[in-house]
Amino acid sequence: MNQHIQVETRDRVQRIVIDRRHKKNALTPAMYTAIADALEAAEASDDVRVHYITGAGTVFTAGNDMATFLNPGEFMAPVVRFLTAIRDAKKPLVIAVNGAAIGVGVTMLLHADLVYAAASARLRTPFVDLGLVPEAGSSLLMPLTMGHTRAAELLLLGETLSAQRACESLLVNAVLDDDDLQDHAMARAVALARRAPAAVRASKALMRRANHTGLTETMDEEYRVFAERLASPELAEAVAAFLEKRAPEFS
Repeated sequence: MNQHIQVETRDRVQRIVIDRRHKKNALTPAMYTAIADALEAAEASDDVRVHYITGAGTVFTAGNDMATFLNPGEFMAPVVRFLTAIRDAKKPLVIAVNGAAIGVGVTMLLHADLVYAAASARLRTPFVDLGLVPEAGSSLLMPLTMGHTRAAELLLLGETLSAQRACESLLVNAVLDDDDLQDHAMARAVALARRAPAAVRASKALMRRANHTGLTETMDEEYRVFAERLASPELAEAVAAFLEKRAPEFS
């Protein structure tokens, strides 16, 4: 298990905590692999009925570690495996957004069944700012969830969404005081775990089947374009600007 991914099971809920606080919980390929390992193991275990993901400290996740973009060959496979694991999870997934959520920290929410956010949470998807494109099926799921125009504010302009507006946009079930978030979200996860497990899984499958037609095809196309963008001059400029602490110049 990766040192920055903490996993424990209690009350039939497997709790996965992203804990790399000195880097704002930014995700590396090894961390994606560890989360995927945990999700896949829980899917196969009779001891786990619900998945739960949150962050340590005051940040959910800053998204991909920017340094990983310098080695795209090592980056794509673990990310795809993680996103496939949350997309295909048969057991319900609860996410507690304990602070800032950037990039994949937002798009993974689209695959959750219940999402709760701290009042301090801020959501942002700066893909275009980095010369990239949406991932995790967000080009399909975000417009379906919140409407095209609001989705465009996030996916094209990279605007920041407050926790309250995320709730109004149906990305989040409820907004809690920061100190109450984990207790509330875990209580909902435990409530799910106490219900008839086969019925819960069957109901989730029916809900996903009705609403997410074309998701696999969309994600495959996103991966193809995303991989092309990783080799683009725009991405190179965005990473250089980030490392040099300046604004990018897309001339």
